Amino acid sequence: MAGVDNIIKEILQDADNQTKEILGEAQKKADEIRAAAQAEAEKTETDMAAKAEKDAASHADRIQSQIGMKKKQAILAARQEVIREVIDRAYAKLDAQDDDAYFAMIEKLAKTSVQPEEGEILFSQRDLDRLPKDFEKKLSDIAAEHGGKLTLSDTPAPVDNGFILRYGGVDENCSLKAIFSAKQEELQDEVHKALF
Repeated sequence: MAGVDNIIKEILQDADNQTKEILGEAQKKADEIRAAAQAEAEKTETDMAAKAEKDAASHADRIQSQIGMKKKQAILAARQEVIREVIDRAYAKLDAQDDDAYFAMIEKLAKTSVQPEEGEILFSQRDLDRLPKDFEKKLSDIAAEHGGKLTLSDTPAPVDNGFILRYGGVDENCSLKAIFSAKQEELQDEVHKALF
């Protein structure tokens, strides 16, 4: 029986050796898998960090672009506000001139607006009340120089300043507000050139 015990002992020893060898190979394989997984994790971490850095840079660029655009819009809005204020002040200054300067301006405006036909000129009540004594004659002379005839209406025009020319039932609004409105873009361009 001692021989059987030795054989069993030998079989157990071989099994133990094979088990250790298999465990050693399994451990080696597990270490290789662990190392590969660690390398893959580090590569993924590096790739993700690079992508995050690239995304952050791209986002920062977009934010800078948006800031630049908003800055340009703010500057443009400020410029437009300044231009609007300059035009509004010019309008107010023309409207607030003393009577001599105001009616000299009206006379120049009439020279560029009258037509070679018979018509009527209407002023606001404010202007009718302060019309210079010889102004109706000046207007008549201006119309005659252009081959037309112009009579002063007693009916007040629905304007704050300037006048309305009426030819054959058609009104031409020559108020400062209408002139400024018609020349809005041109005025804005001129003020922009002067200021900026």
